[in-house]
Amino acid sequence: MTAEREVWREALGVVLATSAYGISFGALAVASGLDVWQTCVLSLLMFTGGSQFAFVGVFTAGGLAALPSAVASAALLGVRNVAYGMRMSPLVGGGPVRRAAAAHFTIDESTAVAISQTVPRLRQVGFWVTGIGIFVGWNITTLVGALVGDVLGDPRTWGLDAAAAAAFLALLWPRLKQRQAIAVGVAAAVVAAALTPFLMPGLPVLIAALVAIVVGWFNWLGRPPQQTPVADSGAEEGA
Repeated sequence: MTAEREVWREALGVVLATSAYGISFGALAVASGLDVWQTCVLSLLMFTGGSQFAFVGVFTAGGLAALPSAVASAALLGVRNVAYGMRMSPLVGGGPVRRAAAAHFTIDESTAVAISQTVPRLRQVGFWVTGIGIFVGWNITTLVGALVGDVLGDPRTWGLDAAAAAAFLALLWPRLKQRQAIAVGVAAAVVAAALTPFLMPGLPVLIAALVAIVVGWFNWLGRPPQQTPVADSGAEEGA
């Protein structure tokens, strides 16, 4: 029970941080020209924060003429959820209905909380609590942000643009205990930051993921030191 309570606490912490970020999306979506209902439907059906912000960002820059590019950017950034689904499928189990429901809740945060656990039962708890909790909280705060966007002003002044990143950092930090894990994180972060000014939204994340896979696959900094054979001193003394 203690371990399960710990998973609930971790999941709810991520839910609160990520849900707060929904206020930012609601305000920015309305400011870009969407109405309140369009903004809420986007959160209900798309429900992947990065793709939603990519859609709104491109739509704001180009208006209706940029709608195809906005859809393409959102879809490109959402490709990562396919990889998450492959990772979560054995964990979720169940029939088609359960898997279909799980697909909608398979996002960055629910995947991160789930794989950070070591016991299969706790992984399921982390996945479902985080996914459903963020879905409810994200849609509520999206509505709030859309309704009070003008009163709120720029959400960045409140630090809401950093809420999701802070939640991810809190999940990642305890896992950075080995040189290999640090190397993977640093390499992916450097590549994503370097490519962001030059590529369309979504591509830097995917390329950084490929870099992380390469670094992790070759295990460049994770190999144990080779041991040199040492003569058995006891055997020598007996001789």
